Amino acid sequence: MLEDLLSGAWQSVVFGVVGVGLMAAGFGLVDLLTPGKLRDLIWVRRNANAGLLLAANQLGVAGIVFTAILTSYHDFAKGLASTVLFGLIGLGIMALAFVVLDLLTPGKLGEVVCSDEPHPVAKVSAASHFGAALIVCACIA
Repeated sequence: MLEDLLSGAWQSVVFGVVGVGLMAAGFGLVDLLTPGKLRDLIWVRRNANAGLLLAANQLGVAGIVFTAILTSYHDFAKGLASTVLFGLIGLGIMALAFVVLDLLTPGKLGEVVCSDEPHPVAKVSAASHFGAALIVCACIA
């Protein structure tokens, strides 16, 4: 019993570190897709558009990590591998969704999202990011 508890605790730490690493990669992805430094946009300029896009990205990555862990069938190695693999695939699909939306809309999506004035496209872009993550979640299950 104690051995199972300690094993589960260790696995939680490992999955947690991997999940936070993937979320950090998601932050880097949004930073790469948008002009300027995301840290300045959100924390200094308090840009709601960029904040909404990042929030959708982070929730999407967390959803992918959650789904990969939940469907690992109690096999730690398989769960860890699927978490990393599907997390990276999810980031790629989210980036693709951003690029496709950018091609379908007038102007440069990154510049519009980073505008200090609230813009409806931030909601559309956030939904696109989160929707892309949900598609990956469905593929895991």
